[in-house]
Amino acid sequence: MQYTLDSFAQGEVLLFNKPLTWTSFNVVSKVRYLTKTKKVGHAGTLDPLATGLLVVCTGKFTKKINEYMGQEKAYEGTFTLGATTPSYDLETTPQNHISYQHLTNAQIEAATLPFIGEILQMPPQHSAIKKDGVRLYETARQGIEVAVEPRKVHIKQFEITQIDLPVVHFKVVCGTGTYIRSLANDFGAALGVGAYMSSLVRTRIGDLNLKDALDIADFEVYIKQLRSEQNNTDTTIA
Repeated sequence: MQYTLDSFAQGEVLLFNKPLTWTSFNVVSKVRYLTKTKKVGHAGTLDPLATGLLVVCTGKFTKKINEYMGQEKAYEGTFTLGATTPSYDLETTPQNHISYQHLTNAQIEAATLPFIGEILQMPPQHSAIKKDGVRLYETARQGIEVAVEPRKVHIKQFEITQIDLPVVHFKVVCGTGTYIRSLANDFGAALGVGAYMSSLVRTRIGDLNLKDALDIADFEVYIKQLRSEQNNTDTTIA
């Protein structure tokens, strides 16, 4: 890491590995607090139960957020077959349990094919999409289902990489607006046994890779060290 305390206000593009259970806004708030920078935003939400690459822009680079959001994304994770959840992930409790033992590897792999290319996808009720000024997850948590329109999304690659029933491991490369949770739910429906997303890691956004991302704890230590060095310099000059 090679930053200065002033560079964050001027503008930086930071890559973070979002911790499990943190919201994307938690990361933004942490960066805003640590760097004492008002203009901070992220380029594409990751759900609390997902980890991986989160692009955070500060200062003048907040103008590039939409550019990053529109870029291709890559994910790896797991779906669990044989049940569904209202949130399409483990935020809510699995229900509607169905036997999956009859499924073959060939059937599971073939079920990916209809989801490759441009498809219509229904966003989860437990999502940050706003309807009439209210986020869907707020009404979903009250047990209220809101009518939403399906959205066109593009899935470039959907590959099953390992099968350990009831868990299947996958890789997905997709365009903006794709909900991997919805893909899990639809994939389970196509197999006739239900499924929910049990883990998710975002590995890439455009040319930006998770392997180059910062750990939040390491970033905090680094910023505190910068402040300590600046304070020592100020004391010496005084």
